[in-house]
Amino acid sequence: MRILLGIAAGIALLILLLAGWGYREATSDPIVRRGEVVLPGLERPMKIVLLSDIHIGTAAMGPARLTRIVGQVNALKPDLVVIAGDFIFGHDPEGAAKLGPAMIAPLRQLCAPMGVTAVLGNHDYWTGAQAVREQLGRAGITVLENDAALRGPIALGGVSDDFSGHADVVATLRAARALGKPMVLLTHSPDIAPGLPADARLLLAGHTHCGQGVVFGHNIAPPVSRYGTRYRCGLVREGSRTVVVTGGLGASGVSLRIGAPPDLWLLTLVPVAMAPTRKAG
Repeated sequence: MRILLGIAAGIALLILLLAGWGYREATSDPIVRRGEVVLPGLERPMKIVLLSDIHIGTAAMGPARLTRIVGQVNALKPDLVVIAGDFIFGHDPEGAAKLGPAMIAPLRQLCAPMGVTAVLGNHDYWTGAQAVREQLGRAGITVLENDAALRGPIALGGVSDDFSGHADVVATLRAARALGKPMVLLTHSPDIAPGLPADARLLLAGHTHCGQGVVFGHNIAPPVSRYGTRYRCGLVREGSRTVVVTGGLGASGVSLRIGAPPDLWLLTLVPVAMAPTRKAG
């Protein structure tokens, strides 16, 4: 009996330690990851910060932490900030109306000469897309839904979320091509990547949380991509296309992250002529 009690106590202690580690990782400042992408047709270099998966309303993400992260982003002095969806936590159809107001003031402080542009994620559609749109509008953030807009030297196309069935890649490509600038696509789920045409050379996404729970290289959280680990995390180069998947800032389900810390990306886009003088990241 003593042996069994000892084993049970050891297991309980291990679970507590794991939970403590996971909560600490989930609430830590995001790692700033850096990458460089050569974009044909680009007129001049530009810096983009990619954020995603804020999931406001959990123990891991409140207005104080979000404000601190916004300060971290502003210190990077990006030309453009893009946010790849999932602003809200949960599945409650009224969740955005209840939880979203807390993010408005922090997000309003984001500062970039070319503005802040976002797409919606599956949780945003599930919890009240119209409320999220209105809240982001109050924060000065432009929302693209299967549409495109000029952002300095690029045509930024915002593809609505594929995971929840809202993506219209064809319409987004049509709108982006009409702008006559090098194309960059922003979406929530990276699963649209394999079907993109050759002129869609850069896709920015989130959704995966880099696995959120990764132990010895294996996911312990439910999979969220049709392609397994192909687009789980990071900068993925496939021929002439680059897919950048951020691990995001918040957490879904439980407020824990294990082996998949929060992150954001600082991406430098450079013209072809500058490629030999710079190291690709």
